[in-house]
Amino acid sequence: MNYKPLETRILITIQRPGLWALNFLLMLCAVALICWLAFAYGQRVAGYDKNEAIAYIEDLEQQIVDLKLKFTESQHQAAMLERNSTIDGGASEQLKISLAEAQAESLELKKELTFYKSIITPGDTKRSLLIQTIQLKADANVGDYQYNIMVSQRGRNDSFARGDIEVTLSGIEAGQPKEIKLSEVSKEAKKPIRFSFKYFQKFGGILTLPATFQPEFMRVKVKPRSSKIDPVDEQFSWADLTAGGE
Repeated sequence: MNYKPLETRILITIQRPGLWALNFLLMLCAVALICWLAFAYGQRVAGYDKNEAIAYIEDLEQQIVDLKLKFTESQHQAAMLERNSTIDGGASEQLKISLAEAQAESLELKKELTFYKSIITPGDTKRSLLIQTIQLKADANVGDYQYNIMVSQRGRNDSFARGDIEVTLSGIEAGQPKEIKLSEVSKEAKKPIRFSFKYFQKFGGILTLPATFQPEFMRVKVKPRSSKIDPVDEQFSWADLTAGGE
């Protein structure tokens, strides 16, 4: 009777619990580093810079101080003109215009200052999005307009607001109503307009209208990804925007 030799295989493993713990720790550090880099990148992409906002607030406050000095000086000049009966009415009228302009400019600066202060010192109210400003300015080329849109987050802005913005122009062409998407007339808007910010974000570019199109309204839809933030859908008169309205 033949017997086959018994083959025995022995697997020897070396347990190094310290090495496993070190690898786990290194992996956690790597994940934390990636998260931090992603957060920093998101801030840069979103245009978020609290220091910039604070510096802008300081600049606005200085402008208001300068305007107050200018307004006080104009008031002194007006008083002198009233005492001088020989002064012509044209100079007096021009001074009144200057006073009105200084008051209007000071009011606008104060409104802007209040807005920026509300951004960096938010309350505990529900998060919401706001179309803060829309500016349209005719460019040198006929039919071209420079546009600037700023969207802000109000209330508790401790988290980033993310989503998309859709802009549509409505008007008349060849006697018929027509709608044109901003992406059709602006190269800056060819890609979807996406936002990601904690405080505010600005979008801008040049739009070129077809020669036969007469715009009447600009419609802006702000569609957040989070269901906790309500979408915004507003329509603005083209005449008001081009006249300096917001």
